[in-house]
Amino acid sequence: MRRRHLHGEGARGPRRRRWQELREQRRRGIFLLPSLLTTGNLFCGFLALILTTQGRFTEAAVAVFVAMVMDMLDGKVARLTKTTTQFGVEFDSLADVVSFGVAPAFMVYSMALAPLGRAAWLGAFLFVICGALRLARFNVYTGVTDRRYFVGLPIPAAAGMVGSVVLLVGGEELERWQASLIAVGTYLVSLLMVSTFRYWSFKEIDLARRRPVGLLLLVVLAVLIVATHPQWFLFALFAAYLLSGPTRPLWARRREGLGPLEKAPRDAH
Repeated sequence: MRRRHLHGEGARGPRRRRWQELREQRRRGIFLLPSLLTTGNLFCGFLALILTTQGRFTEAAVAVFVAMVMDMLDGKVARLTKTTTQFGVEFDSLADVVSFGVAPAFMVYSMALAPLGRAAWLGAFLFVICGALRLARFNVYTGVTDRRYFVGLPIPAAAGMVGSVVLLVGGEELERWQASLIAVGTYLVSLLMVSTFRYWSFKEIDLARRRPVGLLLLVVLAVLIVATHPQWFLFALFAAYLLSGPTRPLWARRREGLGPLEKAPRDAH
């Protein structure tokens, strides 16, 4: 009986070690998944640079939008699988500098700003440096500020604004006044990234609990608009988000001002 018991323990030992090895391999795969998505983000940014050098601006803009999807997924996957690490945070920031800083700046410079001279390429460089500063500030203040809001325009939104303009232009030859308007817009978007305006982060939305019918209708309407006029929809979407930061204090003051006015007639009665 004792020999059988020892023999059974000896057989279970290798199985247990094998099971532990399989679990360890699975954990390593889970840890690698967010980094693979971040690598995809970086690849899309690099691809956008290559496409820009070939004059394929529309495809370069699409690559930037795909990088935005990768950037959203890597953070969500890391939080869902509880594999958030400092290495992943730093790697994500470095990828974002390329995909949402260097690639959009080079794209808008090559498409519209190059004929305008020094002021134009300084605007493109300002976009890159402000984007890098925005990412550095985000990493420093993560967990300290209100997670419902971003302080300053997020760099993916700034890149989306540039990409939507590129899609809207569609590779057509621009007149000088159009290029100058894009240059001014580049300066404004750059400064908004390092501003103190608060932008909604959308992190507090819980669709699983609320499931509003109005939101479903908006999603259906958005899909219809994207299917018919995707360029205009993306431009309007990012432009509205860009303006939401500077105009938010005005709406807040208006609400505060309307409060006493609404109460005054009731008090009079």
